[in-house]
Amino acid sequence: MGHRILVIEDSAVIRRLIEVCLRAADLEIITRDDGKSGLAAVREESPDLVVLDIGLPGMDGWEVLAHVRSDESIRDTPVVVLTAHAEEESRRRADEGGADAFVTKPFQPNEFRKTVLDLLP
Repeated sequence: MGHRILVIEDSAVIRRLIEVCLRAADLEIITRDDGKSGLAAVREESPDLVVLDIGLPGMDGWEVLAHVRSDESIRDTPVVVLTAHAEEESRRRADEGGADAFVTKPFQPNEFRKTVLDLLP
């Protein structure tokens, strides 16, 4: 396997789409379906990149992003924010929060895969 990608997404359909999209690039995919377990997985699994949905139950993606960027041990982990909210406010908030990329749903699989691959070390 190649790089390890953590996908934090509450929709099983979107998680499956991401898995299919990224496995074709020989990437190991780890998934979590809520913010709290996703944040724990960032710390425990040491992924090479995180795909982070914003609309998560409990701790939302903005909170997860803030925790990742404030934790010295994981702050350099690339984060791709994934959201159904395409408005400029969400894009600005992602930039200010330290996201490395901003992708809106629905996404084009080839473009999404390229975004992820371009951010991998």
